[in-house]
Amino acid sequence: MKKIKEILGKFFTIVAFLVFTIAWTVFVYLLEGEWLYFIPLFVGDFLFWETINYKFWKKRVKKEKKKKSEVSSWIDAITFAVIAATLLRTFLIEAYTIPTSSMEKSMLIGDFLFVSKVAYGPRVPMTPIAFPLVHHTMPIGGGKSYTEAVQLPYHRMKGLGIVERNDCVVFNWPAETLGRPVDKKENYVKRCVGIPGDKIEIRDAQLIVNDAPQEEPEGMKKQWHYDVSTKGTGLNPNILYEKYDITEGGYGRNQNEYNLTLTNESRDALSKFPNVTNVKKQVEKAGKYADYIFPHDENYKWNVDNYGPITIPAAGATINLTTENLSIYKDIIERYENNKLEVVAGEIYINDKVATTYTFAMDYFWMMGDNRHNSADSRFWGFVPENHIVGKALFVWMSWDKNAEGLKKIRWSRLFSSVK
Repeated sequence: MKKIKEILGKFFTIVAFLVFTIAWTVFVYLLEGEWLYFIPLFVGDFLFWETINYKFWKKRVKKEKKKKSEVSSWIDAITFAVIAATLLRTFLIEAYTIPTSSMEKSMLIGDFLFVSKVAYGPRVPMTPIAFPLVHHTMPIGGGKSYTEAVQLPYHRMKGLGIVERNDCVVFNWPAETLGRPVDKKENYVKRCVGIPGDKIEIRDAQLIVNDAPQEEPEGMKKQWHYDVSTKGTGLNPNILYEKYDITEGGYGRNQNEYNLTLTNESRDALSKFPNVTNVKKQVEKAGKYADYIFPHDENYKWNVDNYGPITIPAAGATINLTTENLSIYKDIIERYENNKLEVVAGEIYINDKVATTYTFAMDYFWMMGDNRHNSADSRFWGFVPENHIVGKALFVWMSWDKNAEGLKKIRWSRLFSSVK
C-alpha cells in the first residue's frame, strides 16, 4: 500500500509539473516575458533532479536510501555542468577569440573576449540539435557537430538594447557558401558603422555616415596602408614594434621603401624620423572598379577607398526595384529572405510575380574593420541581416601575444579592458 501511494504521489507530481509547465509557457507567451521560460527548469530541478543545493547553508539530506556511486555522482555533476554551460553560452555570455588583424589596433590577434548575448537579446538556436559547447565542427575527428533534422525559425528574445552605430558586434558571416545553417556559420567581429536607414559612403578612405564624417568612439584606432620612403639608413623593425606598435608591413621595392600599416599616431611619429622622407597613404582612385567589391557589378565602379553612397535596408522599408540596382539587393531577396528570384526578358519576378518594388522583411547592418586596408567586411560581401547577429563584444579577459617571450606573452594592460 505504501509503495502504491509513493507511485501515485510521484505520478501526480509529474502530471502537476507538466500542467504547470504548459500553463506557465502560455502565460509567459501572453506576457511577452521570454526570460521567464526558464522557471520550470528550476522547479523541475527542485522536484526531481536535485542538482542545485537550494539550501546551500545546510547539508543536503538525500532521499535515496543508498548512496550514489562515485561514478554516478561524477556523471550527474558533468551533466549538470554541461547543461548549465550550454544555457550560459546560448543565452547570456560566450567566449570568443580574435583570430585576424581586421580590428587591429582596437582589438588584437590573441585577444579573448566575452560577448554579451543579452545586449541585443539572445537568439533562440535555429539548429537546436547539436553537440554541446561546440560551434559547427567536432573538435576530434572533424565532421559536423549538429544535425539539420530540426530547424527552427529565427526568433530573438528581448534584450537590454539594440545594435547601435559603432558597436563592436559578433555575427555569423553572411557570405559563407558552405551551406551551413545561419547559426552555424563562421563567427566574425567588426564594428557596426551603419544601422538600418543609414547612408554609407567612403570618399578617399574617409567613411561618411549620413553625409557627415564617422563619429569615432573613444579608444577606436583605425589603420591604413602607407608607403614610407627613407634615405640613407632603413627603419629598425624592433623600434617600430616595441616603441610604436607597428606590427604589419615590410619592405617595398627596395631597402629604402616600406609598405606599413599605420594608425594616425604612428604615422605622425614616423613622419618626424630624420631619415624618413615621405609617408603617403595608399588610396584607390575614385571611379576605379574592383570586381571583388560588393555588389560585384561594373555599373557600380567602387573600391575599398571610394565606395557608395549606399543606404542600409530597414525592415518595412520599400524600394523601387530595377535591373540596374538588383545586384545590390539580390542576396537579400533570394538568400536572406528566402524568395524565388528570376529575371525574364528584362522583367524581375519574385515568387513568380512581376515585381517593381520590394519591401524588406528584416533590418540590415553595415560592418567594417578598423584596420581599413586589411579587413574583409561589408565592402566585400554587403549587408549583414539581423538574424546573423550574435552579440556585443564586452571586454577582453585575456590577451596573448604569440610573438613575445615569457611573461611578456600576456598583454597585462589589456586584461579585463572594455571593448571600445
